[in-house]
Amino acid sequence: KILQDKERLQWFAAKYANAHDVFFVGRGIDYAISLEGSLKLKEISYIHSKAYAAGELKHGTISLIEPGTLVIGVLTQSDLYEKTISNMLECKSRGAYLMGLTTYGKYEIEDQVNFAVYVPKIDEHFVGSLAVIPLQLMGYYVSVANGLDVDKPRNLAKSVTVE
Repeated sequence: KILQDKERLQWFAAKYANAHDVFFVGRGIDYAISLEGSLKLKEISYIHSKAYAAGELKHGTISLIEPGTLVIGVLTQSDLYEKTISNMLECKSRGAYLMGLTTYGKYEIEDQVNFAVYVPKIDEHFVGSLAVIPLQLMGYYVSVANGLDVDKPRNLAKSVTVE
């Protein structure tokens, strides 16, 4: 189901392939998903990317938001949804472009973000396994749009050696 939407995600990734900074935000499990999305983006696209706990944005991080900055919010937990949206709207008020990742059925997000991506609704303890897929695709498509070889990322060790 997620892969059926890949062309839309590819279009969006191409639009932001030249971004200088991308911020991922989420709370609880969504913060962990944000960390993974940020890591994948920077590993293969070489774009500066950072994940933040959405509730910590007001502690200095918000000052880094400039007009056109891409902020990707992960909103898969119902009980934290409104708080995360509120933090994302703070970024939008400073000129950020918002992408929201949530579950099917939460279509009201389209009134608040510039681009929405959906994953199937499953138990919130397991939704992270699905939510990382569009974020990994985002990193992949940004890299492809920039003409990078995603199979040979620079400076990444393929094995860990310990002495």
